[in-house]
Amino acid sequence: MGSDETADGRSALEAQISADLRILTAESEQIGRVFADVHDVRPTDFRALLHVMVAETRGEPITSGELRQRMGLSGAAITYLVDRMMASGHITRQSDPGDRRKVILRYSDSGLDTARAFFAPLGQHTRTAMADLPDGDLAAARRVFAALIDAMRRYQDELASVEPPSSQRADTG
Repeated sequence: MGSDETADGRSALEAQISADLRILTAESEQIGRVFADVHDVRPTDFRALLHVMVAETRGEPITSGELRQRMGLSGAAITYLVDRMMASGHITRQSDPGDRRKVILRYSDSGLDTARAFFAPLGQHTRTAMADLPDGDLAAARRVFAALIDAMRRYQDELASVEPPSSQRADTG
């Protein structure tokens, strides 16, 4: 097999992985929409809950300000969203142990129970789907996901430094 054929094969694999990632994202978004419907929260609330969970899982709890930035909302909108999620029992506010001036957002016990109850069947389906895969394949998949996450974060950093088109148009007026 020549280097062009190898490159074509790799390009095809990378394209399929990208397509699979988009499918996974769409399926995940659909499940999130159902969660929101079942638990009477808005889709934006679910996105916020997901950001809180990701931060918790990483061991880096998120502040309201970080959540506002992640979601692209105004300060007033994020305050309303957080108040709404606290009132529904999904999250709590806690003082940051490292900086008492900061407030971090965490899942409440009842919020965690709700999420676990809803997503436990998905966890079982996931374990069943991967049961026959060798550990080496799972380790390789983990490396692929880590590389994709890194690429997405780097792209987000690039996007953060780009001026939005609406701002550019306003300056040309």
